Amino acid sequence: MSYRTYQKRTAALAFAAALAGSAVLMAAPVAEADVVNVNYQCKTPIGDKSAVSPIDIKSVKSGSDYKLTMSWQKGVSSSPVELGKGAMSPSAVIKVGGADSGTVAVSGPANAAAIPANTPIKISDLSGTYTPKKTGKVTFTAGVLTIKALGTTTTCTPTNNPGPSLTLDVTAASDGSGSSGSSSSGGSSSSGGSTGSTGSTGTDSGGQLPQTGPADSAIALGTLGGTVLLAGAAGTLWLTRRHQTTRR
Repeated sequence: MSYRTYQKRTAALAFAAALAGSAVLMAAPVAEADVVNVNYQCKTPIGDKSAVSPIDIKSVKSGSDYKLTMSWQKGVSSSPVELGKGAMSPSAVIKVGGADSGTVAVSGPANAAAIPANTPIKISDLSGTYTPKKTGKVTFTAGVLTIKALGTTTTCTPTNNPGPSLTLDVTAASDGSGSSGSSSSGGSSSSGGSTGSTGSTGTDSGGQLPQTGPADSAIALGTLGGTVLLAGAAGTLWLTRRHQTTRR
């Protein structure tokens, strides 16, 4: 096999491997969205009502968070009187399942146009932010819808156990645990330093007598004491010899 042929085969194999890798990456699902029919049972000021609406939940990643948007394809409930522009304020919760748990509160603007009496109330898109607490596959399912209008509150609860409208592969945010670990490590280090300092002091106390002044002062005092001692001995010797001479 010539060197030129070898180069061509090597390039072909590398290209095939790159295509295979791209295919694997494209096949790996990052998010799965599905429009799910939700059967709402609504408690209204004028009695119970029901309505079925397809619910769609989409996500947009922003840093370590996800912005969720919940959309209704059909109206739910109704009002016996016309709701003027801005008279109706919606909000809802999205249930979090799978690897994580909890709820995400979503809200949106009031109605941009008047809603005629006895017609299904079209809910505007509601949005909220989800911050992963666990890593893995997480599901998002339509929860309770709340409609406030003209001083009244209507609560609509899913009753058909709907499936998830969105599934995401998420990674838990590391800020909280990282900060906690750092703080804990820092506290331990500080404590260790304090202990080391105490141990050093204890060793010094056990090996030496405590000093009450500079080292030079101690040496000077020792020298002075020795001089006084010698002078006293010389004086005693002189007195003894003088006494002996006198007696003679």
